[in-house]
Amino acid sequence: MTFKYTAVGDSLTVGFGALPGNGFVPVYRRLAENHLRTFVAYDNLGVNGLTSQGLYDYLSSNYSFRQFVSQADIISISIGGNDLIRAAKSSAGKLSGRDFNEALSNCKTNFSRIIKTIYQLKKNSKRPYIIRVVGLYNPFPQIEEASYYVQQYNQYLESYVNSTLAVANIYVSFRGRERALLSLDHVHPNGHGYRIIAEQLNRLGYGSLI
Repeated sequence: MTFKYTAVGDSLTVGFGALPGNGFVPVYRRLAENHLRTFVAYDNLGVNGLTSQGLYDYLSSNYSFRQFVSQADIISISIGGNDLIRAAKSSAGKLSGRDFNEALSNCKTNFSRIIKTIYQLKKNSKRPYIIRVVGLYNPFPQIEEASYYVQQYNQYLESYVNSTLAVANIYVSFRGRERALLSLDHVHPNGHGYRIIAEQLNRLGYGSLI
């Protein structure tokens, strides 16, 4: 028996900032193969710069996205980071945090719609499947509002945990280690950072697939 893994999300899913083959998706896929002791085919649907609204739009109307997700045994999601980055850029020099609060609210709404859409796509699945969500780290540790955004968003993700869905909370792993785990752009993980994300996903186990 083989498994199908579909990864959806932003530049973290793409693996931006690391050498080819060192993003979390290919590393997680190799870890999954070792754990499941069988071949895991995968499709990486990551899109650089993708926001939570953008991912919802893809899952709602893009035939390829919908087809790959509907057939997947393992689904990973990384989304929300670009919403945070846009808020950080638009709030430069402001102390109100209004942009972060608005981005957080929109991101929560969109994530809810994303998960609902995935469940709808999988409702007729005759095979068990798992969803693995990558929580956010904070690429702007010097911005207090950014830390608040990340922690609140991660808490919201945790509210969706069930027997099918689990969340890799990478915030603590990256906090205080940004210099070591982020690439030269100080925003995306480097190969080591992506490895940590993949290992966290692997530690969540494989639920009903085993």
